[in-house]
Amino acid sequence: PEVCLRLEMGPSAAVHSPLAVQNGFLHLLVHSYTAELFMSSLTNLGPFLEDEIIPEVIPMEIEVVDAKITLKDDSPQIYPTSPGPVPITLAVDHVIVKRRDDGVFYLTAEQEKPVSVLQEQKAAAQCVSAALAAGTRGLQLKEVPELQRELQTMKIALAEANMDKARLLQEIRKYNPLFQL
Repeated sequence: PEVCLRLEMGPSAAVHSPLAVQNGFLHLLVHSYTAELFMSSLTNLGPFLEDEIIPEVIPMEIEVVDAKITLKDDSPQIYPTSPGPVPITLAVDHVIVKRRDDGVFYLTAEQEKPVSVLQEQKAAAQCVSAALAAGTRGLQLKEVPELQRELQTMKIALAEANMDKARLLQEIRKYNPLFQL
């Protein structure tokens, strides 16, 4: 992982904001960061963030590029036979968090697409629209019965899944009558 930290103060920081001249400007870049955190560590940060003194607003920009954070639930299990919660992975391509002079944090995603990618997307969209316009009649005549059969199959599968869900909820409520979904 790569971490770059820059703090500017004085007249040179005026480029960023008027308040940065007095309080400074902080720029943090985090690149290729991978971490596994427990949910309890995040929930226990609250007391460290509380303070009786209102801090000075420092304009800043935090840039996170190509990061992956996995959150694992380490709370005690309610049901001993449960395999446990599945970890949540948060993948970040490029995000910028800016704090301006008003003290509000603004979250923006950086999305730069090269011109060639935009041209490829435009050409693909034109091909799809042309194919749809040309093939509409053929679709109506040939595939309607097949699509109706697929729809019926999906309806049956959905009904079975709903019955399974109801049966499982009934089984859970035998052991925990207050269980709500």
